Order: sequence, then structure tokens, then C-alpha cells
Amino acid sequence: MADSRIQIVTVFVAALLLVGVIDLVRRRRLLERYALLWLLSSVVLLGLAIWRGALDKIAEALGIAYPPNALFIVAFGFVLWLLLHFSVAISRLSDQSKILAQRLALLEERLRRHESAETALGDDELAPVPELHREGKR
Repeated sequence: MADSRIQIVTVFVAALLLVGVIDLVRRRRLLERYALLWLLSSVVLLGLAIWRGALDKIAEALGIAYPPNALFIVAFGFVLWLLLHFSVAISRLSDQSKILAQRLALLEERLRRHESAETALGDDELAPVPELHREGKR
């Protein structure tokens, strides 16, 4: 009786995780590329919760005597893989931020030089600025 109650709770929690991830993607709070990892993990958890013998077979295949330990080993490996994936994403975003900051600094310097040149020449001596949307030049 206690085993079936634990299985029902586990199935409920795994299904709740699956629905939660789908809802986060639907509301655009979680990007699809990250959602795939969470969808995969929730489907695996749901499968392990529904099929009781799966954990025993995984433990036997890995040579682990106590099946719940197999779950912790698999979960630990998944968390390590997830951390590596997010570390790569953060590194890429950090590089992109640095490049954007450098480009912004160059544009601000260019704007400052342009404004100081305008001030030095005065308003009458400035060359006319060409219009962006003349006829036929879009």
C-alpha cells in the first residue's frame, strides 16, 4: 500500500514538472533550447515513476546493488551535464556583453567627437546632413 502511494505521488510530481515546463515555454519565460533539457528530464522522471522495474534494470546494468542509488547517480550526472551546458551559455553571453560594451564605447566616442566638431565649427559652417529618405533612395 505504501509503495503504491509513493508511486502515485512520484507520478503526480513528475507530471506537474512536465506541465510546469510546458507552461513556462508557453508564457515565454523559458527558452525552447533550455526547455528541451527540462522536458527530457521530466519525461525520464515520469517514465521511471510509472515503470517501477526500470530503476531496477538500470541499477543492474550499472552494477549497483541498491536501485535508488542508481537514481541518484543518474541525477548527479544529469545535474553535472546541465551545469556544464549553462556554463557554456553564460560564457558565450559574457563574451557578447563585452563586445557590445566595446561597440557602445566606440559609438559614444564617435558621437562625442562629432558633437565637439559641430561646436567648434558653429551652426553656420556645418555641411548639410543628407536626408535618409529621398525619393527613389530607400
